[in-house]
Amino acid sequence: MRPRLLMGAMVGATLIAGGTLLAQDAPRLRGPEPFTREQPAPAMQRPVTNDLRVRRNYPDQPPVIPHAIEGYALDLNANKCMSCHARRFTEQSQAPMISVTHYQDREGNTLGGLAPRRYACLACHVPQTEARPLVENRFTDMDALTEPERHPGSRSNR
Repeated sequence: MRPRLLMGAMVGATLIAGGTLLAQDAPRLRGPEPFTREQPAPAMQRPVTNDLRVRRNYPDQPPVIPHAIEGYALDLNANKCMSCHARRFTEQSQAPMISVTHYQDREGNTLGGLAPRRYACLACHVPQTEARPLVENRFTDMDALTEPERHPGSRSNR
């Protein structure tokens, strides 16, 4: 009888704890309507197309795309990005050349062309839009963490 009573108490405590967790206010990423109700898609946000390079927040961060890419072909047969960013086209296009790491395999061996694992540019590089953030961003730049005296507004000084 006692094991059943103990098991019942454990199940009851689990249900109470689970209900408490579900009742907490978590940030909603989909809006005020329940996810089960179909809604029209929000309007597409305007892309940032100023062609200005954006400062990176940490070493080896992939650069963001500062121009529109709508209609760019990026499939097995074509990679529109390489028509400007490949080494042989950068002088004419004035686009930055892709990193030499894009011509290396997993072992660091230099290849004669673009590494297959680096072919899908949008896996790492993203275009920017003028959209408002869906949730609060508390990101602290790496420089603010390593040099707090030069960045008085950083979180590490609070």
